[in-house]
Amino acid sequence: MKDVVKKEVLKLLHAGIIYHVPHSEWVSSVQVILKKGGMTVVRNDKNELIPQRTVTGWQLCMDYRKLNKATKKDHFPLSFIDEMLEHLANHSFFCFLDGYSGYHQIPIHPYDQSKTTFTYPYRTYAYHRISFGLCNALASFQRCMMSIFSHMIKKSMEVLMDDFFSLWKNF
Repeated sequence: MKDVVKKEVLKLLHAGIIYHVPHSEWVSSVQVILKKGGMTVVRNDKNELIPQRTVTGWQLCMDYRKLNKATKKDHFPLSFIDEMLEHLANHSFFCFLDGYSGYHQIPIHPYDQSKTTFTYPYRTYAYHRISFGLCNALASFQRCMMSIFSHMIKKSMEVLMDDFFSLWKNF
């Protein structure tokens, strides 16, 4: 697990997403969790087909429970999945895009960056950009995407969490 954490910390550091912090009152621990992919079907001992999530590796996650408890919650609304599926059904073609590391595209106000501090052996780091695990990350990302793509939403695009759907009707 140390190698997984080291590799991810170095990647984030070189990308300028995190930076070294000598001291912070808000320090969270690092967790390494399984990164789940899609679904597959496997046979069990009774030869029955059982759906099972595939595991694509490991994911670094900060334990922000203390920070999240003290954070004022942002209740920006997500799209209703049934309305989105109904809208998607009216199109002949669509493209699914995953907003890879989408949260890391949104900066954190300098005053609040030290609150995202996490500990890694012998050093502490904080985020310049929104991190996975912050309670308002999803709402902030959704608000940002809705603002950027407002002229396309419900016409040729849908946004749900960190996924994008481009839509086309038959021409």
